[in-house]
Parts: sequence; C-alpha cells; structure tokens
Amino acid sequence: MRSAKDFFRPLALGAPTPLREVPVRPSRMIHFFDPSNAKMAAKVPELARQVDVLLGNLEDAIQADNKVAAREGLVKIAKETNFGDTQLWTRINSLDSPWALDDLLRLVTEIGHKLDVVMVPKVEGAWDIHYVDRLLAQLEAKVGLKRPLLIHAILETATGVANVEEICAASPRMQGLSLGPADLAASRRMKTTRVGGGHPGYLVRTDPDPAHPDAPRATAQQDLWHYTLARMVDACNANGILPYYGPFGDIKDTVACEDQFRNAFLMGCVGAWSLHPAQIDIAKKVFSPPIDEVLWAKKVIAAMGDGTGAVMIDGKMQDDATFKQCKVMVEFARMLAEKDAALKQAYGF
Repeated sequence: MRSAKDFFRPLALGAPTPLREVPVRPSRMIHFFDPSNAKMAAKVPELARQVDVLLGNLEDAIQADNKVAAREGLVKIAKETNFGDTQLWTRINSLDSPWALDDLLRLVTEIGHKLDVVMVPKVEGAWDIHYVDRLLAQLEAKVGLKRPLLIHAILETATGVANVEEICAASPRMQGLSLGPADLAASRRMKTTRVGGGHPGYLVRTDPDPAHPDAPRATAQQDLWHYTLARMVDACNANGILPYYGPFGDIKDTVACEDQFRNAFLMGCVGAWSLHPAQIDIAKKVFSPPIDEVLWAKKVIAAMGDGTGAVMIDGKMQDDATFKQCKVMVEFARMLAEKDAALKQAYGF
C-alpha cells in the first residue's frame, strides 16, 4: 500500500509538485468546440471572452477519420490564441481507443503550458486515473512544465458510478467530475428522450380520491438523474473537487435546459457543459449567485463581524454556519465580478 505521505509527491522525476487544493476559478460553463472545424476555430478568440472554460473536443462528435485533424487543430489554436483568464481544457479520446495515447503525447508536449485540465471520458475506476496520472507526470517532466495539469473525469458508465468515490480520491490531480448522461443511459439500459433529459413515463401519480375514484389524477415527471447526480456531488465534495452537470442535447429547448442546469446548481454543481452559444448565457445565469442573495449575504457578513455568535436579521436568526455560507458566496461573486462588469455593478463591488 502506498504511504499517504507519498500522495503529494511527483510521480516522475522532474515533474511539478501536485497541488494540494483545486484552484477555485469560475467554470460555470465548459464550452465545447471542434478544433478541426475551421468555422468554429475562427470563433475561438471571441468565445474566449464570453466563457469561463473552452474545451477542445477530440472524442465523441469527432469522426474517426477526423481525429488527427482535431488534435492538430487544437495544437494550432492553442499556440495562436491568447485566452486571457479563460481556461483551456481538452477532452481526449477514451483510454481504450487508438487515439488516447497520442492525444496526451502530442498535446502535453506541444501545448501543455497552455492547457489547464484534461477531461478523460468513460472513467470506470481509480485505475484509469492512475494511468493518466503517471503518464502526465512523465510528460510534464519531459517538457519541463512548472505546474501540474489537472484531470477531470466523466461519469458515464454503471461501473464508474459504482466506483465514484475512489475515482474522486484517486489523485491530487483530480479537478472534478461531470455527469455523462448519454453514455450512462446506454450503459444502464435507461430510457430517455434526449441527451441530458428524462422520460415522460418516469413519473409519480397522486392517490385516487375515495369520494371520486374515477376522477383524473395529477402526475409529475421525475428526474432520472437525481440519484446519480446526488452521489456524484457528495463524492466530489468529500474529496475537495468540483461537480458539473454534463450536456443538455436539445439545443432549441432553452427552457428545459435552464431547468436541468438549475436543478444541478441547487444540488451543488458549479457548472455545466455548453454545446452551443445559446447555452452559454443560460449557464452564466444559472451558475452565477443571484444578485439578491449576494446582497443579503453581504448584509449578514457586515452584521456578524468576526462571524461568531448569532444575530437577528430581518426577523431571522443567523449564526456562524450562515456566516460561512455567505462568505463562500460573496467570495465567488467577487471572483465573477472581476471578469464581468455587469455583475460587478449588480453585486455592488
């Protein structure tokens, strides 16, 4: 068994020291783009000013005969683009594919200094993370990177869900997890009507009225992803990493997309994937702290001083637990305000 003392030591001579805490940076939306698509590539500088995370996608949605072009396209885009404070991520191909090894070899050695996070699909257990962890350390040492690349895993198989806690704890590189509803549905033989959505048949029905047994009974559609998302959020937070909702595939249904994103936000997710520019503002709206709540949190902080004891605010008691929650919200709001002038004014910073 590996000693706990070794957990934060580099896995290769000359590799950077692993981080002890995940850097807290805005990541309300992880915006996917196809690096082999010239039209999309041309929009990258503009998108970099709009989003928190840009992700060059090399896996699903990239045809097999276009994999190398996507990889080389990402290298070219990364070298030519100033991303400012926007993070650059990539989703490599699955570890059992013919492309994953070359994805890592090429990207880390050519643009490792520009990349922040490597997203790994179809992670099934800690063994997948251990493989990527060691390989990244060797490549970082080879090219002399000064900061470690982080790993983001996608939860999209039944085995991955069964092992989610050990996945989250597998490496100091772990940045977070995303729910991958499409592949997970296939893995479980689930029935859905669209990527990231549910099914109208998954519902609850009110009990019959004894006085009117034949009267219509109200129904409500339930969330197929509630169990998995809740388990993922707990596993992430128990290990100090970040949970994200994945894709909502019905681009035109912006109302349902916002509902699904908000459900994830209320359960503890910090962001979601955006697959189309129409979803960027939805994610920005949902995963930014509401203005009235930030203003109220600032009021609590001002009233409580050092955060100890209890005070009455607007007729309700607030104590140290409330103070801690308010501090987290205000600090995150201040971070968002630094890159968003409209939020800065609304939050009163």
